[in-house]
Amino acid sequence: MPRSEYGPSTYGDRIAEVYDRIDALPSDEAEAAEFLASLAGSGPALELGIGTGRVAIPLAQRGVEVHGIDASEAMVAKLREKPGGREIPVNMGDFAEVQAPGGPYRLIFVVFNTFFALLTQEDQVRCFAGVAARLDTAGVFVIQAFVPDMTLFDRGSRVVVTDVDVDTAKLDLARLNPAAQEVTSQHVVLEAGQVMTYPVKLRYAWPSELDLMARLARLRLRERWSGWDRRPFGPSSGQHISVYEKPAAS
Repeated sequence: MPRSEYGPSTYGDRIAEVYDRIDALPSDEAEAAEFLASLAGSGPALELGIGTGRVAIPLAQRGVEVHGIDASEAMVAKLREKPGGREIPVNMGDFAEVQAPGGPYRLIFVVFNTFFALLTQEDQVRCFAGVAARLDTAGVFVIQAFVPDMTLFDRGSRVVVTDVDVDTAKLDLARLNPAAQEVTSQHVVLEAGQVMTYPVKLRYAWPSELDLMARLARLRLRERWSGWDRRPFGPSSGQHISVYEKPAAS
């Protein structure tokens, strides 16, 4: 059997039906919306990889005009089913291009490690450049992402049992390619005699590498936190909320 190709819409298309219920999904949408609203003013704001609108809808409910980009029709269909979801303009496509339905934007943001869905350094650099071109002069770019931790892998692999009961088992299987900074993983659900798999590929980057991408796009780091509640970022932080801005004109 030939291998299936993994493309920009694969993750969303495969997981859309269960995305809002997956165990790994953080329940931080209210905190995220508050943080983002404090930066957006009345907007407009643009979410890269808007998905089912987990953060975009609470942000719009706070009076911010929100737009989105996503590659998965299945994920956006779930957004459209939610109250307020039909009012959010979404451009379908790979967000590396930052082809948006409006702008310039006061806020562009990407949450829950979604920036790492861009699978090459070239695409990530291109995304930063596209963001910089779409921001207004006072605009900011916000990224929520994990801090890479190679100690989670044993000889390049990782197996984690996330849930086991009488009728269900859930596993996360991952393989690390450190040369490409790529993680290929499967969330596997065994339930009632059925096997369901949800693939994901990520090209991770350290905060310092993201800062360099920002500099190439003529952006600079304004602030970095370890959570939406603005907890200080430090050596033991597992994630970061990074806010980039355009330098003031000299």
